[in-house]
Amino acid sequence: MNGIDFIADTNALLYIFKKNSCMLPYLQSAIGISIITEMELLSFNGISPEEENFFKRMIDKCTVIPLNNIVKDQAIHIRRTYGTKLPDSIVAATSLECAVPLITADKGFKKILELDIRLLEPDAQ
Repeated sequence: MNGIDFIADTNALLYIFKKNSCMLPYLQSAIGISIITEMELLSFNGISPEEENFFKRMIDKCTVIPLNNIVKDQAIHIRRTYGTKLPDSIVAATSLECAVPLITADKGFKKILELDIRLLEPDAQ
């Protein structure tokens, strides 16, 4: 969909911000994000103007996938079936709708059997 190689979970983008090398293999890829990820990144309590600017620049390099009825219905199914948090359900549904793997460090996504996951192993910092 739209030339996207992967959907990145919020924690994957935070690892870019923290310069964690676990995201290096993906930096040249076409990254998509759920609109939920954009909202999470920009709504952190106490975010500094510098952090906000960094996140906005990073988001501008990604394709932001909006909510639509297919993602909504898939997120409902995922939440009911696997008991995931609503934001995680939406991110997973976005990955499924785009038919691309999800990049995440959150092992909780492994229980969503339909999902193709690239599980990050962050460097200790």
